[in-house]
Amino acid sequence: MSSMAAGQSSVPYKGQIPPGELSDLVNGYLDVELWRNTSWLTRLELEEPRVDVRNLTERTRFMKRSLDIVVSFTMLILLSPLLLFLVVLVKLTSPGPAIFKQTRVGLNLRNKAKSDRRQEQIDLLELDLSSDRRVSGSDRRDENGYGMPFTLYKFRTMTVDAEKNGAQFAVQGDPRVTRLGRFMRKTRLDELPQLWNVLKGEMTLVGPRPERPEFIEGLSKEIPNYINRLGLKPGLTGVAQIVNGYDNNIEGFRRKVSLDLMYLQNCCFWNDMKILFRTIRVILTGSGAL
Repeated sequence: MSSMAAGQSSVPYKGQIPPGELSDLVNGYLDVELWRNTSWLTRLELEEPRVDVRNLTERTRFMKRSLDIVVSFTMLILLSPLLLFLVVLVKLTSPGPAIFKQTRVGLNLRNKAKSDRRQEQIDLLELDLSSDRRVSGSDRRDENGYGMPFTLYKFRTMTVDAEKNGAQFAVQGDPRVTRLGRFMRKTRLDELPQLWNVLKGEMTLVGPRPERPEFIEGLSKEIPNYINRLGLKPGLTGVAQIVNGYDNNIEGFRRKVSLDLMYLQNCCFWNDMKILFRTIRVILTGSGAL
């Protein structure tokens, strides 16, 4: 899909978002506060809404992948002494492996059916995000096929028995987080091994954060159009991470969906560079960390 000339949209006022600025996928989700907080993004005037990565121009896809390879490879080489030091430090400060491996859901290029049961609304009380579906008799993620599963790598920041009671979201002041882990989360050092995911092509530098399959079915039922955020490869950083941080509740996830869909509609090399530079500021200030 080709895009028209990019321009900076004006910030809305009096509680209104300018009509025609967002696709139908985003309209109704994005509130004025989030719009103002992302006024630094270049708004692309598209001929029609984007659905997934296939709607990006070949030039944008090429530049995005080239940036991924160059930056991830360079950082893995330059930061190799730091990575080795952190491996040793994690091992010395708490029992268990230094690298934490976890299955996440990646790019989804399935053609959406006209009637998709995953988009049906359900009562929030029926949504059990703390249950661990891995112990059930069958693994429904294979049936649903929400996106391409992959193994995500992080430095371990929690105790090895952190999920003895099942999969659950991290919360503010989580007692499962180690002292070193709290520092690594605040500085985002725990995310550095994901540069290997980026180099392999499973992730990209800028995109929506990958979610765990244990939670994705419930979230897609509670939040319409949630699956549409998987139209791009999951990212190491993104608009949602900068603006929304790691807020793990339903309203927080709604905001993430809004921001991820906004990024999809405005994905371009220039915006990726803006997001990467703003990520550096987030890392230095430690904002949004759990």
